[in-house]
Amino acid sequence: MPAAQPDVHACLARLFIHPVKSCAGVELREAPLLDTGLDLDRAWMVVDAEGRFVSQRELPRMVLVHPQIKLTEVVLRAPGMLALHLGINEVEQPARVRVWNDEVEAWDMGKVAAQWFSDFLGQPGLRLVRFDPEVRRWASRQWTGAIEAPIEFADGFPLLVVGEASLAELNRRLAEAGHAAVGIERFRPNLVLSGLEAHDEDRLDELRIQTADGQVLLKLVKPCGRCPMPNVDPATGAVSPEVMATLQTYRADARLDGALSFGMNAIVLDGAGQTLRAGDAASANWRFD
Repeated sequence: MPAAQPDVHACLARLFIHPVKSCAGVELREAPLLDTGLDLDRAWMVVDAEGRFVSQRELPRMVLVHPQIKLTEVVLRAPGMLALHLGINEVEQPARVRVWNDEVEAWDMGKVAAQWFSDFLGQPGLRLVRFDPEVRRWASRQWTGAIEAPIEFADGFPLLVVGEASLAELNRRLAEAGHAAVGIERFRPNLVLSGLEAHDEDRLDELRIQTADGQVLLKLVKPCGRCPMPNVDPATGAVSPEVMATLQTYRADARLDGALSFGMNAIVLDGAGQTLRAGDAASANWRFD
């Protein structure tokens, strides 16, 4: 008996990682998939003098810090600053830090990195830390059910999936209101899908991606509730209200008690260790809750 055909066919159009939480992302043609998400995504994080993470919410200039991935290091560049080189496997001393409600052991990246971020962001006492791969931090079981899904410094889940058509719909509405179009970078996705209708990703269950080595299986578990960060222009760091104001007109999500959603958080069910590539075919079935 032939296998049932999936409800939806799509394509993995773009891949992004954000090596330093809340700094600019890096678009890749391919990326290794770990159980915690894409390799090096949110592996580093900026914290204040008390060890609490900081973000574009309070320091929008973080978006002007641009990482470049090299073989053994990540190079950070920002306007008016010399480049900061971070060895991918180099750390200096243990640290204990807080990301949202989780307090975890991490690694401090040292005085040079601390001064670099403090100077550029204009806030004394900042430190840069690296996630300790020996530590296990977990996605919310409220949304993953019986599945334990490890994460690094991401807000809450290993991956964020967004459809290109969802951005096109937002840009259509922005244009109608007399505003300029915005790029997908404002929404900080990991996986961008083409071939869907606007916000189809909201209704998908398990997402299968065919790789060169086999199949990756993801489960879309939670709508991504949006803070004001999409209002930050990634080219300038300037903040203006039109993106969130436009989403307010049509993206209030009952699943999040009326918070605005855009994109879906996902966990890795199978395929960690494989490499995802732009152009990989994807398929899924509708979710019926």
